[in-house]
Amino acid sequence: METQGPPDKKYGSSHYIQEKLAKQKEIDDWLPITSSRKAKWWYSAFHNVTAMVGAGVLSLPYAMSELGWGPGVAVLVLSWVITLYTLWQMVEMHEMIPGRRFDRYHELGQYAFGEKLGLYIVVPQQLVVEVGVNIVYMVTGGKSLQKFHDTVCSKCKKLKTTYFIMIFASVQFVLSHLPNFNSISGVSLTAAVMSLSYSTIAWGASVDKGVQQSVNYSYRSSTMPGKVFDFFSAMGDVAFAYAGHNVVLEIQATIPSTPEKPSKGPMWRGVIVAYIVVALCYFPVALIGYWMFGKSVEDDILISLNKPKWLIAMANMFVVIHVIGSYQVYAMPVFDMIETVLVKKLHFKPTGTLRFVARNVYVAFTMFVAITFPFFSGLLSFFGGFAFAPTTYFLPCIMWLAIYKPRKFSLSWWSNWVCIIVGLLLMILSPIGGLRQIIIKANNYTFYS
Repeated sequence: METQGPPDKKYGSSHYIQEKLAKQKEIDDWLPITSSRKAKWWYSAFHNVTAMVGAGVLSLPYAMSELGWGPGVAVLVLSWVITLYTLWQMVEMHEMIPGRRFDRYHELGQYAFGEKLGLYIVVPQQLVVEVGVNIVYMVTGGKSLQKFHDTVCSKCKKLKTTYFIMIFASVQFVLSHLPNFNSISGVSLTAAVMSLSYSTIAWGASVDKGVQQSVNYSYRSSTMPGKVFDFFSAMGDVAFAYAGHNVVLEIQATIPSTPEKPSKGPMWRGVIVAYIVVALCYFPVALIGYWMFGKSVEDDILISLNKPKWLIAMANMFVVIHVIGSYQVYAMPVFDMIETVLVKKLHFKPTGTLRFVARNVYVAFTMFVAITFPFFSGLLSFFGGFAFAPTTYFLPCIMWLAIYKPRKFSLSWWSNWVCIIVGLLLMILSPIGGLRQIIIKANNYTFYS
């Protein structure tokens, strides 16, 4: 593959190769994903919780009201099972070749589909997910901060959402300069604790409120097309709720590994703990929230629970703190990609200045987009379908089939194909529902309000 240097140098000199490897190692030691491999198994637990439990959990009762009891519970449980299975596949594939680790999603893609094709398949999707999540979290962070401000100080002058998004972004401008995954583990742990806290507040306060007098469990829409589109969009919302897979290999890359003790042991232990926490966050919120409010539930359950004031203010602040951490977990692989391109392709020197400029530009970009398009939930199911469904539901399965080639009609073969079909349906249907919601909401929307 090498093209540099005269031909004799290319083949003859082992010194040249060693020099090249040393340079490569120096770059790897600088890049955020591969620079520190000292993580413990519980790091993987809270990084995964932070990555997976988004503020999307607060819209689950709303999704339930669009799906109804039967399909709602089925979609929630199925998503939990399928994504746990595909996550297990990713953890297994991280070190399936002795002595080599696939530290990034696209490296695994390149191994499964070939150097060029692997990049073209994985990188665009991974970027859409990670950048999409960062933009959505900018909006969520800003809006929750605004709700906190308006709840605590109801007589104060009302400020635009734009300013709150800027305030939220100011924190990200600072945190983005933490060099690698292990350096954000404190931020991530705090975020994971917050996600459990506000989920508990959400369902606890719902139980306290009790089932509403005029509760009604029929579908939200009265028309048939409305019901169908709502159903699609809700499927996207639920799919989005389980989207931690884009950063799984990158999290696993931080765990030390030896032939006797491969990284998949501690990683898998962390994943199991994470999934139990995820279930404790999702199922009570979705089911109790819908049970108490029926179809009148808001798309953010905290809005339905407008009293007691202090509790709602607290929950909104927890959301802000959690989203601060989540933003970092999703931004880290993006920083890694940006820095890899700058250093390996454009041959910049790996310096602190380069990192400072690149990361600030990225945070500024996500802030700008968030301020421009703050209609939050429609964007979720739109992005959700296009990129979350593949990277979470069926890309791992396709890679598994391509690499391990299980026997036709064996259990492994069937389970992978079922996931692929479910994932494809999600990918095609949920953006349709999401786009319709964006169009409906955009009618009465003014830019930079």
